[in-house]
Amino acid sequence: MKLLVSPKSVEEAKAAIKGGADIIDVKNPKEGSLGANFPWVIKEIKDILPSGIELSAALGDLNFKPGTASLAAYGAVSLGVDYIKAGFLTAEKKEARELANKISNAVRNFNAKVVLAGYADYKEIGSISPFILPEVAGEEGAHVVMIDTARKEGRGLLDYLNVGELEKFIQLAHEHELKAALAGSLKIKDIKLLKDTDADIIGVRSLVCIGDRINGRISAKKVRELKEFLRR
Repeated sequence: MKLLVSPKSVEEAKAAIKGGADIIDVKNPKEGSLGANFPWVIKEIKDILPSGIELSAALGDLNFKPGTASLAAYGAVSLGVDYIKAGFLTAEKKEARELANKISNAVRNFNAKVVLAGYADYKEIGSISPFILPEVAGEEGAHVVMIDTARKEGRGLLDYLNVGELEKFIQLAHEHELKAALAGSLKIKDIKLLKDTDADIIGVRSLVCIGDRINGRISAKKVRELKEFLRR
C-alpha cells in the first residue's frame, strides 16, 4: 500500500519527502478537494523530487468541460508528473465517459497515469457514483480510480461509506485491471480499518498537518509516523 501525501507548496513537499511519502500529490486545498495548484509550484517540486518518489498533480473538481479538462491534463503531464488526478463532479455516466476519454487522449503520448476520482458524498453533491468509475476508467484508458470526499466539513470517507462498500470498490477496480486509491479526511482510526484492505494507495493531507488542511502545514514527523504505521 503506497502512501500519497498532498502538499500545497515546495516546503510542504520537502516535509512529505523527508517523512517517507511514496507519492507527492500536488494540490491547492483552497480551490477544493482536488484543487489544482500552479504550474510553477508543480515544476519546483518536480525539480527537488528524489528518484523513486512519484509525482501527482490534481486537475481540480471538474464539471463537464472536457476541453478544459484535457488542456489541464496536457499541461500537467508536460511538467513531468507521473499521475494526473481528476475529480468527477458530473452526474451522468455518458458525460463521465467522454470526460475520461478526452483526458486520456490528451496524455496518451506521455508516460503518465490517469486517476479518476469520485466522491463518497456523491449523493449530497449530485455527482456520479464512484462505483461507476471503475467501468468508465477501464473503458477509457485510465489507470487508477479513487474515492475522496468533496466536502471537508468534519466528516470523512468512512462517514459516508463503510469498509464493505470500499472493499467492493477496490474489487471493481481490480477487476478492471486498475489500481484503487482511498482518501477523504482520513483519521488514524480509519487507517486502522483500511490498512488490511487491498487498496493500492492511501491518500492524506489533514492527518499529517499541523493545523487545518487549508492553512496548516505538513509535518515530516507525522508523515513518518503514518508511514511506519502502514508498514506494521
